[in-house]
Amino acid sequence: METSVSYPVHWEADVVLRDGGIAHIRPITPDDAGRLVSFYEQVSDESKYYRFFAPYPRLSDRDVHRFTHHDYVDRVGLAATVGGEFIATVRYDRLDERGAPATEEGGRAEVAFLVQDAHQGRGVASTLLEHIAAVARERGIRHFDAEVLPANRKMIKVFTDAGYTAHRSFTDGVVRLELDLEPTEASVAVMRAREQRAEARSVQRLLAPRSVAVIGTGRAEGGVGRTVLRNLLDAGFTGTVHAVNPHFGPPPARLEPEGVPACRSVGEIGEPVDLAVLCVPADRVPDAVADCGTHGVQGLLVIASGYAESGPEGRDRQRTLVRQARSYGMRVFGPNAFGVLNTAADVRLNASLAPETPAPGRLGLFTQSGAIGIALLSGLHRRGAGLAGVSTFVSAGNRADVSGNDLLQYWHDDPHTDVVLMYLESIGNPRKFTRLARRTAAAKPVVVVKGARHSGSLPPGHTVPISRIPDATVSALFRQAGIIRVGAVTELLDVGLLLAHQPLPSGGRVAILGNSESLGLIAYDVALTAGLRPAPPRDLTTAASPADFHAALTAALADDEVDAVLVTAIPRVGASATRDPAADPDAADDPQLARALLTAAEGAAKPVVVVHLTLDGLAHRLAGDADAGACVRLPAYPAAERAVQALAEAVRYAAWREAAREPGLLPEFEGVDPIDPEAAREDVERLLDAGHDGVGQGVTLDDEAARALLGRYGVEVLTALPASDADAAVDAAGRLGYPVALKATAPHLRHRADLGGVRLDLASEAELRRAYEELTRRLGPAREVLPVVQAMAPRGVDTVVRAAVDPGAGAVLSFGLAGAASELLGDVAHRLVPATDKDAAELIRSIKAAPLLFGWRGSEPTDTDALKDLLLRVSRLVDDLPEVVSLALEPVVVAREGVTVLGATVRLAHPPARSDLGPRALSSL
Repeated sequence: METSVSYPVHWEADVVLRDGGIAHIRPITPDDAGRLVSFYEQVSDESKYYRFFAPYPRLSDRDVHRFTHHDYVDRVGLAATVGGEFIATVRYDRLDERGAPATEEGGRAEVAFLVQDAHQGRGVASTLLEHIAAVARERGIRHFDAEVLPANRKMIKVFTDAGYTAHRSFTDGVVRLELDLEPTEASVAVMRAREQRAEARSVQRLLAPRSVAVIGTGRAEGGVGRTVLRNLLDAGFTGTVHAVNPHFGPPPARLEPEGVPACRSVGEIGEPVDLAVLCVPADRVPDAVADCGTHGVQGLLVIASGYAESGPEGRDRQRTLVRQARSYGMRVFGPNAFGVLNTAADVRLNASLAPETPAPGRLGLFTQSGAIGIALLSGLHRRGAGLAGVSTFVSAGNRADVSGNDLLQYWHDDPHTDVVLMYLESIGNPRKFTRLARRTAAAKPVVVVKGARHSGSLPPGHTVPISRIPDATVSALFRQAGIIRVGAVTELLDVGLLLAHQPLPSGGRVAILGNSESLGLIAYDVALTAGLRPAPPRDLTTAASPADFHAALTAALADDEVDAVLVTAIPRVGASATRDPAADPDAADDPQLARALLTAAEGAAKPVVVVHLTLDGLAHRLAGDADAGACVRLPAYPAAERAVQALAEAVRYAAWREAAREPGLLPEFEGVDPIDPEAAREDVERLLDAGHDGVGQGVTLDDEAARALLGRYGVEVLTALPASDADAAVDAAGRLGYPVALKATAPHLRHRADLGGVRLDLASEAELRRAYEELTRRLGPAREVLPVVQAMAPRGVDTVVRAAVDPGAGAVLSFGLAGAASELLGDVAHRLVPATDKDAAELIRSIKAAPLLFGWRGSEPTDTDALKDLLLRVSRLVDDLPEVVSLALEPVVVAREGVTVLGATVRLAHPPARSDLGPRALSSL
């Protein structure tokens, strides 16, 4: 009997397949009968035999009804579609313990797949397994049973390679597989590895197309389409280029003077097209997309504007564009994109509005802004072709589909890219971004400029969740992931060029040498401010010759007490300033000095940076512009501050990367003070049901409930007894034992000792009564200030531990000292949850006031090991219980031995689904 469960639209998803193509996964409905029959007719007899264990040439009417009518609870069917047609199906039927059909009581189900032969090998079945398993878990099914013929090795591999806990047996000529659907570390790793390969491939085939069609190429000179076409040709694109315009003449026609084939539609081209560049107005884009999709184009670059950046109507138009493109299996750069470039010798792609293709190099660039894209390319051009070469460049505009996350997937394995530079105004999936950036940063630097930091809203055209976390928190989370965050485009290039062409420093010890004492002292001061450890500058005097520079640099690089060298240079004076005939007479140049520095730095295992004043010609020579075959290139900066900042970022990144070689551990808490997650989950469900306010806002727990929930994770909160009057306070003190503290707990007075709401060390009844009278007289009656009595904790340092769930970034663990000073100065550290033991240790040390915990000015060191344990328990709690949307322990007194939690606030709410733990899917629209 059919149930009344409505169509589960949240099961729909766009997915990237192994070859980089797109498929749409959705529940099968009764309206799909015709599609199912058509799909089955295109499946080979062998595949049908593998599915039904017997010849099964066609589906009966009863079969079609059974396979298209589901209750979405006990019987579920999903289809993978391309262009609206089925390419694969999967279904499960719930079973009882005897293997018979069951209702919602059974926790097992039988699962079966069928993939069209033309689409086998694309990873369709593996992706469908992830999605049907997620659906099953949602419906209370924890195990899948599958029967597979031994000859169907591909399907057996789908099950065994998924990473789930599996049991395999062989009975009656059939392989029987049982899968435990609870995600495991292995299953998540398998899913993410497949995701990386698929998304990287989807980008790779768009950045290295074999053929490009420019749709909207004008018949007259000028215009966006004609500009993109000319840039493609001028770059020497190695594939074929086609101009498309419905007003061109009948084939065979050619566009002159470019000499490329001119077609009226993509279908008229007559050969496969990998990338279509849409240069038509927004209202003509749908027809162009349909033309591309019908004829198998793999991806689109949409230059046109008039989408989400133009308002609600444009936002709807943008959603329609992406849905339409994905329905045909195509990915989209843009809309409102500036373009893409790939300088690889076997590609040479410039599908952009940039008139010049940058020199080949090792930098991968991604930007969400066309203007910033222009600035980046212009800045690199000024730095010199030898130093500032680019591997790939993507200016994605509104990045409605292909995003920075996709490029991180691609650049992670790209052998042509050594450094990733990104300008981001918004981050659509911060959890995924930090995960991908951390993985990439372990192999190659990721440098980011984050725009729109303080606007409080998204830039026009960006349709992603708004993060509520402060910008300082974003910086802390970036550092945790190994991301190098800088403040401006100039700094992005400064840092990127150093990392691309110099080895990483092994520490912060910097030697400074040069022919200007003043410039050396400036560099020294800036280096100290940046947290480096510079040695006193070595002044070579203004008369220093290139040989003097060579000798000094050689000696510094050979010094075991030096990790990096900063060279300062001003124009030479005196006898050594003889004009070199090779010097550029129109620029401040010094070819001999350039050769001396390059020769000395050749083969060095330490970074060298150069600060120059009025020596632009020298900077270009150090970049290798005069010698394309130079094996060493030195970044040069016109100011000491810029060079030092770049070097400091390299030092911090190198330290992070070294530490990342040994990742931290997530404690299990199985010994002393074990945790009880199952009981905690039951508590949360009960508390949410009891405290639900009917509008989805959740509930703030009372002190007793908060204390009990925290206790499940070994976090003890010191008991506080209410004191409605002085007699109640005395009674509470008698139960707790003197000395005690008297506190006002009204929201406006909580943790405000500066307002007189806290009285400590009350050692007798008389002191307590006097303190109670003073507190209520000064702050108001007891019913307003809500006094409590609490036992005194051991003396120590007052701190605050917080955790909160941000809709974009996820759960964030925070730590700082208690008090107004820390709040005013923003001296709070943050880490993403779950935090490892290394994260917790770094969290404690990363606040500026951390010395107070470690024996500052002769004070007694505190028990930071106990504090670290507390942080890890809080991290585990909010990771296990996503319903805990905010938690604050304040204050937490860290004493010589142990920690004491004096107050706790816990808020529960039903959380949004975590997309990072679900099956692979592209962002929803």
